[in-house]
Amino acid sequence: MEQSSSSKPTRARYGMLALVFVNVVINYLDRSNISVAGAALSKDLNLSTVELGYIFSAFGWTYAALQIPGGLIADRFGPRVLYAFCLITWSLVTVCQGFIKGFAALFSLRLATGAFEAPSYPINNRIVTSWFPENERTSSIALYVSGQFIGLAFLTPILFRVQEYAGWQGLFIGTGIIGLLWGVVWYVFYRDPLDHRGVNQAELTYIEEGGGLFRGKKPGAAQVNIWKWENLKQVISHRTLWGVYIGQFAVNAMLWFFLTWFPKYLVDYRHLGFIKSGYLASVPFLAACVGLLLSGFLSDRLVRQGRSVGMARKTPIIVGMLLSMSIIGANYTNNTALIIFFMALAFFGNGMALISWVFVSLLSPKHLIGLTGGIFNFMGNLASIVVPIVIGYLVQGGNFKPALVFVGTLGLVGACSYIFLVGKIERVGINTGKEVLISE
Repeated sequence: MEQSSSSKPTRARYGMLALVFVNVVINYLDRSNISVAGAALSKDLNLSTVELGYIFSAFGWTYAALQIPGGLIADRFGPRVLYAFCLITWSLVTVCQGFIKGFAALFSLRLATGAFEAPSYPINNRIVTSWFPENERTSSIALYVSGQFIGLAFLTPILFRVQEYAGWQGLFIGTGIIGLLWGVVWYVFYRDPLDHRGVNQAELTYIEEGGGLFRGKKPGAAQVNIWKWENLKQVISHRTLWGVYIGQFAVNAMLWFFLTWFPKYLVDYRHLGFIKSGYLASVPFLAACVGLLLSGFLSDRLVRQGRSVGMARKTPIIVGMLLSMSIIGANYTNNTALIIFFMALAFFGNGMALISWVFVSLLSPKHLIGLTGGIFNFMGNLASIVVPIVIGYLVQGGNFKPALVFVGTLGLVGACSYIFLVGKIERVGINTGKEVLISE
C-alpha cells in the first residue's frame, strides 16, 4: 500500500503495539480465570488438590507441546489472520468452560485453550521484530508483556466480583465473549509495516536501519528451509540458547504459581475473605508490572548509552530472578501485610526477568525467529505443566510452605542459568550452524 511521504517518521508502530498489548491482556485473562474460579470450582466438582493441580496444568500440556509448531506457523502465516483465528477459537473454548459438569470435560477444554493460544507469543515476537528497531525492542517487549500484569492487576478484583454474582460459570462465559469481540477488532485494524496506510517511508527506514525485520516474504509465500530438521537442530544445539531456555522455565515457574494457585493460597491456606483476596491478589501483579517496565526501559537505556548488550540485557534478568526467591519469606510470617509484601517483591523480580524474550530476537537466525521463539516458549511453558502439578502434590497434606520453597528455588536455578550458561550475546549462523558475534 502507498505510504505517506513525509520526511518526519510516523509512529504507526505504537498503534500496532497497543493492539498486541490488548491481545496479551485477553490472553492472560483466559489463562488465569481458572485460578479465580479454582476454590469454588473445586468444591462444586469435588476436586482434590491433586486433581485441581492437573486442571491448572492442562492448559500447559498443549500450549507447551505446540510451541514449536506454533513458531513455524508464525514464520509462515501473517499475524493478522493467524492471531484473529487464535483469539476467536480460544475464546469459544473459554465460553464452553462455563457449561462443564466434571473433571474430564474441564480438563479437555483447558487442553483446547492451550492449543489455540500456542502461536500467540511467537506471533507477538514476530510483530515486535518487524515493527521495532533494536534500540526500542526491549522496551516494546516490556510494554506488551506488561499487559498480562496490568490487565490482571486491575481485572482480578472485577473477576472476583463477577464470580460472586454470576458464579464461576458466568466468569468463563463473560471472559470468553470479550475475546470473541476483540478477535474481530484485531482483524480489522492490524497491518504489517509494508501494508499499513499510516506508516511513511521515513518510519520504515528508521525501523529497518535499526534492525527491524519486515522485508521477508509475504505471509503465505513459500518459505525456504523452515520445515527442515536441520533448522530445529540448529536452534537446540547451542549452549547460549539452552541458557535462556532453562532461564525461561524458571521465570515461568513463578508466573504460573501466581496464575494458578495464588488465589486459592490466599483463600484456603491464609483464610482471607474471597473479595478481600481479590484485591490483595492484584498487588503482586502491579509489582510485577513495575518490575517489567523498569527492566525494559533500563535495559534499552543502557544500550543507547553504549553499554554492552550482555550487561544491558542479562543484568536485570539475573537481579530479578534472585529477587524472586523472596517468596520463601512468606513462610515465616502470619502477618497479611508481610505475606503480600514478600509475594509482591518476588513477583516484582519475576517481572524484571520477563524481558527475556529479547534474546529470541538477538540470538536466533533471522529466518528462524518464529521457530526459536517457539522452542523458547516451549521450554518456558513446561513450567505451566510441572509447577501446578507439583504444588498439588506438595500441598495435599494442608501445608503450603514446601510449595513456596519449590517455586523460590527455581528462581535461583534461573539466575544461575544466565550467569553460567549464557555467555556472549551471539546470533546463531544461518547456514553453518556456527555462532556469529553481533555485540558484546
